[in-house]
Amino acid sequence: MAYKKQKKKRARIFIPIILIAALVLGIFGYFAYQKLIYEFYPLKYQSYVEKYSRDNNIDKYLVYAVIKTESGFDPEAVSNVGARGLMQIMEDTFDWIKYKLDDENTVYNDMFTPKKNIEYGCALLGILYDEFGSVAATAAAYHAGRGKVNEWLSDRRYSFDGVHLDEIPTSDTAHYVDKIVSAYEMYQKLYA
Repeated sequence: MAYKKQKKKRARIFIPIILIAALVLGIFGYFAYQKLIYEFYPLKYQSYVEKYSRDNNIDKYLVYAVIKTESGFDPEAVSNVGARGLMQIMEDTFDWIKYKLDDENTVYNDMFTPKKNIEYGCALLGILYDEFGSVAATAAAYHAGRGKVNEWLSDRRYSFDGVHLDEIPTSDTAHYVDKIVSAYEMYQKLYA
């Protein structure tokens, strides 16, 4: 009988200790998870992103989503087709934006400079967003080009209303758009 009482007494002590330990581990795990999420979706180059997204009337979280997707925040990134910097600007796109900005002093090598790359990338995003009016279509145009997206929008197989893309016919652009939209939504959820 004394043995059963002693066993019950240990159980009464042991159960709260386990519950407290589980609670502490749960809280620790939650904060570790939160820290990891914020590290995975950083707000690097904040002053440039804030300035140039505002100057071009685009959501700064879209800019962060593009930088995250394009380069993982590596200013020295070069794609397999030669796109450069944080927002992966191609040389012909650089030349077009340079003309639009009437910028005589910037050279393509400046796309490795975060400030210039974000300035040019935001200018491009602003132009595309003004033309297409949605994050998905803007992302598609950023990836595949304005001409392609206009072609898809005029084809009823891909756009019922000529304004929204209902389907993206190339898998790499569709995948890219999914990544941008997902990152954009996560940035909004975390920081907005």
